[in-house]
Amino acid sequence: MRQIAIYGKGGIGKSLTCANISAALALKGRRVMQVGCDPKHDSTRLLLGHTCRQTVLELMRKVGAAEIRREDVVHEGFGGVLCVEAGGPEPGVGCAGRGIIATFQVLERLGMYDEGLDYCLYDVLGDVVCGGFAMPIREGYAQEIYIITSGEPMAIYAANNICKGIKRFEKTSSARLAGIILNLRGVEHERELVSTFASAIGTRVVGTIPRDTIVQRAERVKKTVVEFAPESP
Repeated sequence: MRQIAIYGKGGIGKSLTCANISAALALKGRRVMQVGCDPKHDSTRLLLGHTCRQTVLELMRKVGAAEIRREDVVHEGFGGVLCVEAGGPEPGVGCAGRGIIATFQVLERLGMYDEGLDYCLYDVLGDVVCGGFAMPIREGYAQEIYIITSGEPMAIYAANNICKGIKRFEKTSSARLAGIILNLRGVEHERELVSTFASAIGTRVVGTIPRDTIVQRAERVKKTVVEFAPESP
């Protein structure tokens, strides 16, 4: 099983990209699980057609971790993709990163990593200052890490911080940076900027997402582009 973490700053297009990758892999006959590791719990919205109604952390507060069943937190989305949302604490209380740690423990107890998955994708908020958000890196849950960025200064700043987090754990973790995904935002010389950044951190741009209204049209009806417009390049 390939375990892949997609990182990037909030609002950069992680969930959109992750969901479309999951959908595309599923249509190729692969068995895929996508785990949303953001307190907003909207990573799997385009796969399910709605925001996930039951997160791991929410259910833990209600019944406790030991009482959680597979059908409570694992939901089937487009193409048979298994969708899980970690969720987060109530506003102003607790650490959002704890939801990620708790979710991984629950998934292990439920035997989800032994279900013959081909891919497990983690959609992770880019704040690796918090130990919880660094879990996929630190504990080796993900072997491949992709960072999504645009040419905007704060997006590149966040991407650079994520790289620092990866490097911090390189001696104790098998996780490695596999490349940069560029989500174009119309910044002047954007491709050159991000290509230069990628080169500076010792990696490369592995994919570029163009600005296209088809993305917004698909999102409005809560679908991936893969489902909404399968012939679209």
